[in-house]
Amino acid sequence: MSHPFLYTAGAAVAVVLLYQVSPLLKSKSTKSAKTKSLKISEIFVYPIKSLRPVKLDSAIATKYGFQHDRTFMLLQATPDGYKNMAISRYPEMTQFLTSIHPSKAGKDIVKIDFIAFGNQEKAKSTHIPLSPNTDDLESFNVDMHGSPTAAFKMPDEHNAWFSSCFGYDVLLIYLGPHKRKVLWKDMIQTESASLLARIPLLSSAVPKTPEITFADCAPYLVVSSTSLDDVSSRLGPDEPMDVTKFRPNIVLSGAEDAWEEDFWAKLRLGNIELVMKHNCVRCASLNVDYATGKPGTGASGQVLKKLQKDRRVDSGTKWSPVFGRYAFWGPKGGECVLKVGDEAIVTEVNEERTVFNWPGLS
Repeated sequence: MSHPFLYTAGAAVAVVLLYQVSPLLKSKSTKSAKTKSLKISEIFVYPIKSLRPVKLDSAIATKYGFQHDRTFMLLQATPDGYKNMAISRYPEMTQFLTSIHPSKAGKDIVKIDFIAFGNQEKAKSTHIPLSPNTDDLESFNVDMHGSPTAAFKMPDEHNAWFSSCFGYDVLLIYLGPHKRKVLWKDMIQTESASLLARIPLLSSAVPKTPEITFADCAPYLVVSSTSLDDVSSRLGPDEPMDVTKFRPNIVLSGAEDAWEEDFWAKLRLGNIELVMKHNCVRCASLNVDYATGKPGTGASGQVLKKLQKDRRVDSGTKWSPVFGRYAFWGPKGGECVLKVGDEAIVTEVNEERTVFNWPGLS
C-alpha cells in the first residue's frame, strides 16, 4: 500500500531538484530591491536582423522575444559560402528603414525603405510578409555564434531586391518555427536536468535550455534612458546618442543613477517577470553614422572608445564595454502585450556583477 508520506517526500525532493537545475529560478547571489518603479519609454522590434528598427507603442511579448523580432536575417554570398551580416561589419545595413503594416489579405507585412545614402534617385522600397508560407521554400541551415538552426530561403524576388541595393549578392532567410539554443554556460540544461527529464512525472516540469530567434544572445535587450543620458554627455551638447545604435527592445526611464542596471536581476512588468542573466557587451557598431552608413566622424565615431574608459566592467569580456542587460521571460511567463508607459519594477538585484560566458564571444 502506498504511503502518503512517500508521495509528499518525493514531491519535496522533486521541487528542490527542479530549483537546482532551473537556470531561470536560481541566480548567483541576489537580494530584494527597494521598490523602484520605472516606466517603459520605448519599444523596438527588428523584423530583419541588423536593419533599422520599428518603433512601436505596444508589442506582443513572448518567451522568444517580441513578436516578429529578428525572424529574418541577411547573408552575403561569397565564393567561400554565406556570411552572416551585421552592422559592425556591414554598416550599409543602416540604410534600410523598416515599418510594419497590415496587408489587404489581413496579414502583417514589413515595408523596407532603402534610403540609398541620401541619393533619392536610387532610393526604393519593397515589402515582405512577416509570416510567409514556407511550404515551397527551400531549407537553409545557418550558424549564429555557435548556435545553429534550420531556416528557409526567401523567394528570389526578395534576394534580388536586396542584392541590387547592396551591390553584391545577398540571401534573405526566414526563421519560421525554428529556434536557436542559448549557449550561456549557466543556462544550458545540466546533466541533472537531463536525468530528471527522463522521469515521466517530472519531464514536463524540467526546464529546458532557453531558445531564441536570430537575436544574438537573448530574447530581450533592456537599456536605461538614464545611462543613455550619460553616454550623450560624453559626446557633447550637439550630439545626443541615438538609442537605436544600442539595438534595444525595451528602454526604461526613471532609474535614479546611470549604470544601476548592471546589477538588476529581476524586473516585474504586470504579471510577467523578466530575468536578467547577463550584460550586453558592445562593439564597433556604435561608431557607425546611421545617416551616411559609414563609420562616424568626430565624437559620434568614438563612442566605443569613450565607453571603454570606464565601462569595461564585465570580467568575462574585459576589453568590451557594457551597455544594457540581456533578459529572459521568467518560468511562469506567457504571452502578453507590453505598452509604452507600462510600469516596470525592479524586484531583485545582484550583489555581484554577472559574468559574460557565451563560448566564442567571451
